[in-house]
Amino acid sequence: MTVKNGRRWNNNIHYHPRILGAVPDGARRALDVGCGEGMLARELRRAVPHVTAIDLDAASIELGRAYRDDVDYILGDFLSHPFEPASFDVIASVAALHHMDGATGLARMRDLLRPGGVLAVVGLARNTLPKDLPHILAGVTVGAVHRARKGLWHHPSPIVWPPPVTYPEMRAMAAEILPGSLYRRHLLWRYSIIWRKPQG
Repeated sequence: MTVKNGRRWNNNIHYHPRILGAVPDGARRALDVGCGEGMLARELRRAVPHVTAIDLDAASIELGRAYRDDVDYILGDFLSHPFEPASFDVIASVAALHHMDGATGLARMRDLLRPGGVLAVVGLARNTLPKDLPHILAGVTVGAVHRARKGLWHHPSPIVWPPPVTYPEMRAMAAEILPGSLYRRHLLWRYSIIWRKPQG
């Protein structure tokens, strides 16, 4: 584990600004799905007064709670935890959707979001060869440059590999479940989905 200049970096952290930049003005309650040890949740807390962070991995939740901040860490299953429907202004998730059924996870996030709220997801999908080879080679090159400059922090959370859904399948899923969402494939083996829930 290498951390340079006192700052963590990896492919997930690289896209945290995409999540944070999507937080709507005036947001009061945020949910971090699959929070791990809580790095994103703590970043969200700088912009949102109340942040709830949930994960199934007990060791990760304990690491998060050790920070003794005012994030509400929950050890539990996001899909079944009794959250109130339409109770969050922003729901964020990084590298967690492929740990569950993707369609079920997106639909649950949609239902927990208040009208006018924003869902921001950064996730992993499966490459298709040989079609995705240019993406893979570009990602290898750019990732090596970032690691040389910033080091590489290995998160302590469980890993699921390979992701069960391909990039085109995830794009189609997002379009069906979150009409009007902005889907984007990123260079460092990630995609993002940004969606604002319609009012009314």
